[in-house]
Amino acid sequence: MATQTKDYYSTLGVKRGATSEEIRKAFRKLARKYHPDVNPNDKRAEEKFKEISEANDVLSDAKKRKIYDQVGFYSDNIDPAAAEAAARGGYGGGFGGGFAGGGYPGGARAGGQEVPFDFGGFDFSDFQSSGGHGRGGAQEQAGGGFGGSFKDIFGGMFSGGHKAARGPRPGTDLEYQVSVDFWSAVRGGVARLEIQRQEVCPACKGKSTTGGGSECAECHGTGQVTQMGGRMKFNIQCPRCGGTGKLQSGCPTCNGEGVVVRHEPLEFRIKAGTRDGQRIRLAGKGNAGTDGGAAGDLYLIVKVGTHPVFTRVADDIHVTVPVTMTEAALGAKIDVPTIDTHIDGTHEGGGRTQLKIPPGTQTGQKLRLREKGVPSAAHEGMRGDEIVEVRIVVPRVQDERSKEILRELAKLNPEDPRAELLGEV
Repeated sequence: MATQTKDYYSTLGVKRGATSEEIRKAFRKLARKYHPDVNPNDKRAEEKFKEISEANDVLSDAKKRKIYDQVGFYSDNIDPAAAEAAARGGYGGGFGGGFAGGGYPGGARAGGQEVPFDFGGFDFSDFQSSGGHGRGGAQEQAGGGFGGSFKDIFGGMFSGGHKAARGPRPGTDLEYQVSVDFWSAVRGGVARLEIQRQEVCPACKGKSTTGGGSECAECHGTGQVTQMGGRMKFNIQCPRCGGTGKLQSGCPTCNGEGVVVRHEPLEFRIKAGTRDGQRIRLAGKGNAGTDGGAAGDLYLIVKVGTHPVFTRVADDIHVTVPVTMTEAALGAKIDVPTIDTHIDGTHEGGGRTQLKIPPGTQTGQKLRLREKGVPSAAHEGMRGDEIVEVRIVVPRVQDERSKEILRELAKLNPEDPRAELLGEV
């Protein structure tokens, strides 16, 4: 009876030689897609989330991954040295001698190392009658006897054949988008929102169970049950009680989940210079863990509001300023708006500063005010610039005197602004 082992690499959609970073990214992508909070009451998504979590638990741990790569499955009961021996073919000599002699009562040896399996419940009579001795004799390949490989047999023990005892489980991360007004992002401030998160159940303190528990009817309190594997039988951890020998009563407050869902108001500080799309991490503010596991983190994605005058690009501020025809032609000093606070400290918006318009400035020309932009959130003491785009306003001439002056001006400056354009046609 060959056991179907789990392909953790395929579950996460990565190659066997994937790096730790590639495994982490693949898990986070799938976790966001199949998380129960995103797919409420979807059993298929819930099962998928359990599968990718199990795969990530093994592949993200270097020691667990090594064992998995060596023997094709993982269990906390597998000794790393024994797995190393199995990868080198060490089970053949060590296990063979043990079976021929009736087996080790407390464990088998592989390549000189003791494998922490309980062989006390094994029945070896079929091996001896079928010629499957470990002293070099012929082995059955089709009969399910000794030739069925220990990987197949032990794979049934460790690849889903039993339910592991509960232990500390970390909480999952949360992600929220938060809207921040233009001035709070530029100068810093306080933002508020309400989140929904899982908190440790106040009744069971995250343990998921209450009371002392009753004797498990499956294993009669022993914590082990007998399972057949081909022509072998062996003891495994009871799948019903997880090897404890007792059945615990699920906590009625959290329905045995160990956590309860709560709505929580949250207040957090926005740093001056925060950019649109920036991710803010609040450690330990995600979903609570169970059985003493650490809480996840909360990630806030900042959505910065717009302003009717200023446009922000990274740490630079862009603004379009109208100037008169004479100011542009002759040059001038004009007042332009800035994001700096008004000098008397009472104005809620921005301030102003003077900008020199060079003679002959054209519409669309951009002038720079250095360090008049947004304070950098990443580099203390640094600021962006303010980019001023000039827009020349043509006057609406009403009186004859003004028209006469403009005609005279045209005669004195007979330049054709379209000459270069027409010359290229």
